[in-house]
Amino acid sequence: MDIAMVGTRGVPARYGGFETAVEEVGRRLAAAGHRVVVYCRTAKDGGTAPPDRYLGMELVHLPAARKRSLETLSHSALSVAHLIRHRTDAAFVFNAANAPLLPLIRAARIPVATHVDGLEWQRAKWGGAGRRYYRTAESLAVRWSDALIADAVGIADYYRREFEAPTSLLTYGAPLIAPGSDRLAELGLEPGGYHLVVARFEPENHVDVVVDGYRRSAATKPLVVVGSAPYSDEYTARVHELADGRVRFLGGVWDQTQLDQLYGNCFTYLHGHSVGGTNPSLLRALGGGAAVIAFDVDFNREVTAEAGRYWSGAGDVAALVDAAEADPSGVARDGALARDLAKGYDWDDVAAGYEQLARRLVARDVPDRRPSGRRIVAPLATGGPVTSSAGGTRRS
Repeated sequence: MDIAMVGTRGVPARYGGFETAVEEVGRRLAAAGHRVVVYCRTAKDGGTAPPDRYLGMELVHLPAARKRSLETLSHSALSVAHLIRHRTDAAFVFNAANAPLLPLIRAARIPVATHVDGLEWQRAKWGGAGRRYYRTAESLAVRWSDALIADAVGIADYYRREFEAPTSLLTYGAPLIAPGSDRLAELGLEPGGYHLVVARFEPENHVDVVVDGYRRSAATKPLVVVGSAPYSDEYTARVHELADGRVRFLGGVWDQTQLDQLYGNCFTYLHGHSVGGTNPSLLRALGGGAAVIAFDVDFNREVTAEAGRYWSGAGDVAALVDAAEADPSGVARDGALARDLAKGYDWDDVAAGYEQLARRLVARDVPDRRPSGRRIVAPLATGGPVTSSAGGTRRS
C-alpha cells in the first residue's frame, strides 16, 4: 500500500507524541514493504537541505506559517494540496485541528483516518476563539473521517459519549530501555540521585506545580527539569521564579541516548500532563523503570495504574517527593512494576494496528454512514482538564 502521514512536524521525531508515533509506525510499515510518505515542516532556520528519505520513509518538506494559531493548519493545507496531486492509497491525518481539510482528501477519493489526539480545546494556551475552533474541529473530524484513531481508552470513551462515534484504539509504544549511565557525568548527575521532569512548559503540563511542590519539600535529591516553551516566555519565567537552588533546568535535551539515560536512572519521574491521551514521555519513563509520580487524571491512571503515585496540587507533590525519599525500597518496587507495565505497550503491535486499519481503508471496509458530528451530551466545562474522579494522592 501507499500510505501518507499528514499533520505533524514530521521526522526525525524531535518534538512530541505525534512525531514519535509517525516515526515508530512509519518505519515499521516501510520495513513491511509499504510505501510511506511523511509530510514534514521545513525547519525555521533553513540550514542544510533536509533529507528526502528517513528509515525507509519518503519525506516531503513544506513550510508553515510561523504563528501559533496558524502553524498546524497552514502546513497541513500545503501537505493536502501536495497529497491530492500525488495520491496515495490511504492517509492518516494527525490532529483533529486539521479536520477542515478532510473534505479535500475525500474529494480526491483517498480514504482517511484521523488521529484525534487529546482534548486540545482544554489547553490553557488557547483563548475563547481557539477553544471554540478545536471543539468544532472535533465535530468535523467525526463527520468527515472514514475512521477515527484514539490513543487512550479515555479518549475513545469521550468520542463515544460526546458523538456516539466509534474509534480504533491505537496507543503508543513504550520502548524498554536500559541505556547505561555514562552520559550522566556530563550533567553532574549520578544514577538514582535526582528527580526528573520532561515536558513542554505549558500550563496543562503543570511544570509550575511540580516545581512549586518540589520547592516546598525537604528533598535532598535535586529536581532536573527537561523542556522548554516555544511560545510562552511568561510561563517559563513563572516556572523559574518558583524554583530554588535544588532545581536544575536543562532546557531541551535532543540527544536521545542522554535523554534515555535521564529517564532510566532517575529516582522518580514527575509527570504533570493532563489533557492528552497516552503520553509518550510517560511511556518512556515506564520503559526505563522509573517510579512515577503523576498528575491525577484518568489518562495517567490508565497507563501507570498501581505502579503510580498521584497528586492534584503542589502540596501533594511535596508530600509524595518526601515520602519517596524516605522509602527507597518502595520506589524500587514501583519502578519494577512500571517496567512490567511497559511491556504491554509494544510498537510492533501498534504498527500492526495501523497496518490493519490502512487495509480496511483501502478496502473501503468502513461504515457507509458516519456519525453526524453533533454532540449528544452537554458540553464539558472549558476551564481546566478532565480529572479523575478518584482524587487523592496515592494509588487507588
